[in-house]
Amino acid sequence: MALQGAIPVEFGVVFPHGAFVIGEVTAEADFDASTRDNRVQKRDKVSGLPVWQVPVMDADPEARKGQRELTVKIAAEVQPVPPEILNGTPFRPVEFEGLTVTPYVDTNGPRARQAFSFRASGMRKPGNKPAAKDAAARDAA
Repeated sequence: MALQGAIPVEFGVVFPHGAFVIGEVTAEADFDASTRDNRVQKRDKVSGLPVWQVPVMDADPEARKGQRELTVKIAAEVQPVPPEILNGTPFRPVEFEGLTVTPYVDTNGPRARQAFSFRASGMRKPGNKPAAKDAAARDAA
């Protein structure tokens, strides 16, 4: 099959109404390598970088219960910093860079169901373009 592993997707396709960081960015534990006394952070299988978890709320008003909140994982040497809180709210609007989705079958619970794992290379405030792309656009003009 041509599609194996993570599938690159545009942020706006997955989150057409946007997304919000709803908690703290935390290190993902490597349960196979950790012991009761020594918690080991998971490392990305491809890059070898530490993996961080970002709790996210999908802003889609049609999202069903159980699908509104999800986790996006980011492989990065240092802990990613989420965008600033939107004034007067508890929300942090976010846009993920290098977003990928990996479909899988979740067998936890009474019935198996289709589920998705999301990974990104970084996150930023919506509307902010990465510096490298901005520089390339200026050079092309």
